[in-house]
Amino acid sequence: MPQSSQIPLDARVTALNIHPLKSGRAMPVDEADVGYDGLAGDRRFMLVDPEGTFITQRECQTLAQISAVPQAGGVDLQKGDASLSVRFAGDRRMMVRVWSSSVDAACADDAANETLSSWLGRPVRLVHMDDKAERTVGAEWAGAPASVGFADGFPILITTTGSLDALNRTLASLNQPSVGMDRFRTNILIDHDGAWDEDLWEAIEIGGIRFDLVKPCTRCIMTTQDQKTGERTGGNPIEALRVERMSADRRVAGVLFGWNAVPRGTGPIAVGAPVRILSTRSERWPMKRRG
Repeated sequence: MPQSSQIPLDARVTALNIHPLKSGRAMPVDEADVGYDGLAGDRRFMLVDPEGTFITQRECQTLAQISAVPQAGGVDLQKGDASLSVRFAGDRRMMVRVWSSSVDAACADDAANETLSSWLGRPVRLVHMDDKAERTVGAEWAGAPASVGFADGFPILITTTGSLDALNRTLASLNQPSVGMDRFRTNILIDHDGAWDEDLWEAIEIGGIRFDLVKPCTRCIMTTQDQKTGERTGGNPIEALRVERMSADRRVAGVLFGWNAVPRGTGPIAVGAPVRILSTRSERWPMKRRG
């Protein structure tokens, strides 16, 4: 049952990120407009194969080298010295898949798709979650279907500095180098010293907007990849998370870092904004004991 917060919280938003192109580079912002489907501009564009299945860094590491800046009616993309400006016509569409979701998305023209295919060395198409596209997920966790763009599962991902520090201490104990928060592709980074305290946060408030933390986030091989080059190098967060962050709940299998959140209001938030706990959980998420 929800409880009044017993956790002293001296916390502020220390970073905001959008990822305009799914699996492309993060775009730090000082302010962001929160919609029911996430931060404005986050994961509104995506690359798919010719059959319409989504492509990520998991199988195409080069995506980490592509930056994207949303523009009116489209997006500007860059990879190294090469750049591409894409605008979408609403009548050119295709059905695409993100995990179990099917979405009727706007599709880029042939010339843009050919350029992007040459960048990645494989046939791809660029699609856009425009105003005509709809996708909802997570009813079993959020209490009702949540609107979302091309994100894996939920509108917002929240992480904390204290948990990253704890992870890096574990990496040091394994004689591995530390990693940055960019490996975890967060939307809202909260500056808070307590490691894994977010496991107990049921709902928080930022800028007058309530965010329900509905499901812990399982982590994959992308956390082992440098988010500028896509190379699998440096510290391995998966190995560190296995030490104390292996889920014991079969509903969410694997290692956990950060929480998926659903906004219950809309409006602007900014770096530096205070974070207030609205309600807490009575128990932490169950973890397997090492050894």
